[in-house]
Amino acid sequence: MFDTVLIANRGEIACRVMETARAMGLRCVAVHSDVDAGAKHVAMADAAVCIGGASPGESYLRGDVIIKAALDTGAGAIHPGYGFLSENPDFVDAVEAAGLVFVGPGAAAIRAMGLKDAAKRLMHEAGVPVVPGYHGAEQDAAFLAQQAQQIGYPVLIKAVAGGGGKGMRLVDSAAGFADALASAQGEARGAFGNPAVLIEKFVTAPRHIEVQVFGDGTRAVHLFERDCSLQRRHQKVIEEAPAPGMTLEMRDAMGAAAVRAAEAIGYKGAGTVEFIVDGSDGLRPDGFWFMEMNTRLQVEHPVTEAITGVDLVEWQLRVAAGEPLPCAQEDLTITGHAFEARLYAEDVPAGFLPATGRLSALRFPPQLRADSGVRAGDVISPHYDPMIAKVIVHGPTRNIALRKLAQGLAQTQVAGTVTNLAFLGALSRHEGFARGEVDTGLIGRDLAELTAQAPTPAALVAQAAICAAGLWEVAPALAGLTLWQPLARTVVLEHDGEEISAVLRVISAHRIEVTLGEDLVLAERIGAGWRIGGGPAPELLRDGQTVTLFHGGGAVFRIIDPLARAAAAGASGNLIEAPMPGRVVAVLASVGQAVQAGDRLAVLEAMKMEHTLTAARDGIIAELLVAPGAQVEAGAALIRLEEEA
Repeated sequence: MFDTVLIANRGEIACRVMETARAMGLRCVAVHSDVDAGAKHVAMADAAVCIGGASPGESYLRGDVIIKAALDTGAGAIHPGYGFLSENPDFVDAVEAAGLVFVGPGAAAIRAMGLKDAAKRLMHEAGVPVVPGYHGAEQDAAFLAQQAQQIGYPVLIKAVAGGGGKGMRLVDSAAGFADALASAQGEARGAFGNPAVLIEKFVTAPRHIEVQVFGDGTRAVHLFERDCSLQRRHQKVIEEAPAPGMTLEMRDAMGAAAVRAAEAIGYKGAGTVEFIVDGSDGLRPDGFWFMEMNTRLQVEHPVTEAITGVDLVEWQLRVAAGEPLPCAQEDLTITGHAFEARLYAEDVPAGFLPATGRLSALRFPPQLRADSGVRAGDVISPHYDPMIAKVIVHGPTRNIALRKLAQGLAQTQVAGTVTNLAFLGALSRHEGFARGEVDTGLIGRDLAELTAQAPTPAALVAQAAICAAGLWEVAPALAGLTLWQPLARTVVLEHDGEEISAVLRVISAHRIEVTLGEDLVLAERIGAGWRIGGGPAPELLRDGQTVTLFHGGGAVFRIIDPLARAAAAGASGNLIEAPMPGRVVAVLASVGQAVQAGDRLAVLEAMKMEHTLTAARDGIIAELLVAPGAQVEAGAALIRLEEEA
């Protein structure tokens, strides 16, 4: 067996692979871009090689440079992780031509499943059920519209080389087909260099259930199913295993179909066969259809590991070294239930926009498995996916596991950037989800409820004000006393866009009164801790002029100095600004053009996703401040409207 493995990836998956490889006694080599020189995966490795600039095209997608790094450091194998080069058959060929072992399937298997249309034809021939649709090579817009009409609306347009929801559009009627097709093809061309699409019937009550398979090139086994139906914009949010409501009959049918799919292409290593399932009338053996096969380790593989007790990365490394399958199908069993929640740096109220920032705090409770590629002090970069961690729990039953997830999320502490932590907490407490009533439309239907922001309790505001005044850690005797009377001190905070004035009166070293409008909150120090408004105070962190209270996903307060504050510039609505760092893909307006509120003006690519920027009001385009291809920072002015009359 090789004694050194190079991990051709970054972030949490690079760290995850290293943990198992090191436990197996293997030496680990990391590769990194110049901005990742101080990253966690680099610190974990035995050796590290810089492979280029910040963008993936300058570093993590440079297969030739990665192979040279492996040869130079004495690595005998390359593990691709997921994403980047993990499903690139040309890279697999190059790795093997260099005399190295690729930890994954062969190039032929990746090519067989790389294009969705060809894969579906192959699966149909192998006896795997396939969704009705058009998977041919003809890409004429009128022809595709005719095919969609024959299939019957609603239909799903999908990039044949797609993944991660890119190049995918749901179309409800013929009226919207042309625009959706052009948009999907444009996104597919930019993301994959291939604008080709396929058309499929859209299942109206769909569930996304996938089966983990593992092969040795000849035989394959399945490690049961995962339900990945809880999605937002085709991106998975919370995954679980096994699938709620699954019957033994359907599990056997899906598992057998997945094994047929893997064995039909001589699959080697870990892979996932994804199925779309009709959940409108329970789970039925005749109600699932092949969607695609991911020829790599999946992001959500930890839930399968939790219920089977199998380390999938260990299996990958052993089979890549020439060992046969570690066990037979009858040796695999399910124990309990597991969930995985994806913690991202993203601004939920702003429409889940990816975010950046330095993590001033990142702590997880001990009952969670947290797979993360970042630490407190690290920066969430605009160059890569903004995932902070995968939070995984396991319990003897689904109800217990879900309660553990909700509790673990509530106890997770993250500060320094906005995150989806509160949103994940709301999902874990969702009554329908708790009952197992899961389909891919759940988040969309209940988005308002899941993103609703409850009023911030006065006790939290009072606690933030005390911290802002410098009195949280130490309240010295007689602090604030003058002429034997408590001195009133005003602290000004900003929270959720609202300015708050708090008046503090230090009664003693152990007692502070905080007045918030009509509310009076009493803070008392008891022993080494505080009680606020009669209840225990949550932990907090002050980082410069920001106070974060670890409650409900994190309540963030900005300290305002009234004497130093300049008058804020009025928001005229004349400028369309970049909401995050990114690259301008397209400018859709021209100088002198009349636009209406909501009109599409530009497209920005950031965090591997495209974001459409629209006009905030009716007006006339006065100036275009950027051109397509420009790299811009957050807040950069892109388009200016004429002043309102």
